[in-house]
Formats: sequence, C-alpha cells, structure tokens
Amino acid sequence: QVQLVESGGGLVQPGGSLRLSCAASGIMFSTYDMGWYRRAPGKQRALVARINFGHGTDYADSVKGRFTISRDNAKNTVYLQMNSLKPADTAVYFCNAAHMFYTYWGQGTQVTVSS
Repeated sequence: QVQLVESGGGLVQPGGSLRLSCAASGIMFSTYDMGWYRRAPGKQRALVARINFGHGTDYADSVKGRFTISRDNAKNTVYLQMNSLKPADTAVYFCNAAHMFYTYWGQGTQVTVSS
C-alpha cells in the first residue's frame, strides 16, 4: 500500500519560513519523481516544485528564489523549504510521487501565511 504523508504545515507570518516533509512508503522511492503542488482557495491545484530521480529540479515562477525542494532517498522523504513566505502562498500543499504510469498523492497539509 502506497502512502505519502505530509507534515510541517501551519500558520506563519509574512516573511517567515516553513519546511514541509513528505514521507513515502510502499514505493521504490529513489526511482520516483517527487513533487509539491498546492491548491489555493478558489483555484486549481498547481505545481510548486518537483525533483526527479536524478535530483534535477524545477519550480513555479512564483516561488523561484524562495522555495527549495530536496530529497533524501535513504529516508524516503522529500522536503520543501519555504522562505520569505507571502499571503499568496496560503494553500493546501500536496506531495506527489510519479513514475511511468503511476502517480500518487498525499492528503495535503495546510499552510497559512497571515499576520
């Protein structure tokens, strides 16, 4: 059974930082491309950042220079370090694992940026 369990969300003031974690089980983690997506209120889910099995990364323009995605294959975990957070970053953040025809999602973690 595949599980992706996100943690690290919460309430933070503008300019603050959070680190999200996604622990995966039931997959050969090192072979999967991993990603973070978010769904802001009233909007569709959109890509935030992804890291492929070779550790190549790409980011949404809105988070470049502020967010960093990384992975630890020994821990089957992908991270999203979020700095200089803005109210516009408020959303539910989802972890994604993808490999060939397979894709899996976590349950999501809420990030709220507000003073």
